[in-house]
Amino acid sequence: METPGKKLTSLVDNLNPMLLRLYLPALLILLAACTSTKPKQRMDELSQQITTTLGAQEGTFAVAFKDLQTGKELLLSAQESFHAASTMKTPVLIEAYKQASEGRFSLSDSILIHNEFKSIVDGSLYSISPEDDSEQELYTLIGQKRPVSELLYKMIIQSSNLATNLIIEELDAKQVTLTMRELGAQAIQVLRGVEDKKAYERGLNNTTTAYDLMLLFEQIAAGKAVSPEASQEMVRILLDQRHREIIPARLPEGVKVAHKTG
Repeated sequence: METPGKKLTSLVDNLNPMLLRLYLPALLILLAACTSTKPKQRMDELSQQITTTLGAQEGTFAVAFKDLQTGKELLLSAQESFHAASTMKTPVLIEAYKQASEGRFSLSDSILIHNEFKSIVDGSLYSISPEDDSEQELYTLIGQKRPVSELLYKMIIQSSNLATNLIIEELDAKQVTLTMRELGAQAIQVLRGVEDKKAYERGLNNTTTAYDLMLLFEQIAAGKAVSPEASQEMVRILLDQRHREIIPARLPEGVKVAHKTG
């Protein structure tokens, strides 16, 4: 199982800085419908609090924070490259909606479920271990077909690695990266699917920066990721995220969080 040596937190809008006391995995959030009327802290004060908090922790951290109402940003090591882990599933989601909008396939089309994938190193086959995946039900459906929309949903809300690899196989990882460039994300690299151990051993990994992830979620929030309709649908999926034990669990009740853990 791949274990990134760095931890990244990318934040968009109204994040309580005390949450950074946690050892967070790679995670990007988008907060919607926040009704707090308290005055916003000045960015320099917030930056100092975060810097002080992170300075007491082990590890390498990056923060990309943007207030979508004022446009003000707080960037700390935001251009540092990290192992993308499961945050790369958001770029894959965007690319799937893009290709569907272009007529390459329909989200209602079905894909045959299988568990053999080609390594980008030499084309040899590898499989994903269900024990290393956060979603196991899909493995019981091998040999059957499931809609693209269902696989995308599992990829995000349960972070299914099997669903991710099936989708990337259909999209082509290179196309995901090209679309990221079109959206202004210049550092994200999606080279391959999950658990390609030969590629991992050779340093051929999916990478990202906090800044690029912030840009992507800003595009989704603004309705500019593929189309307003596609962006709205992606927000709906991200809001259904089941892994909610980190940031959502520590925010006031009623705050909607569209996010992807990593």
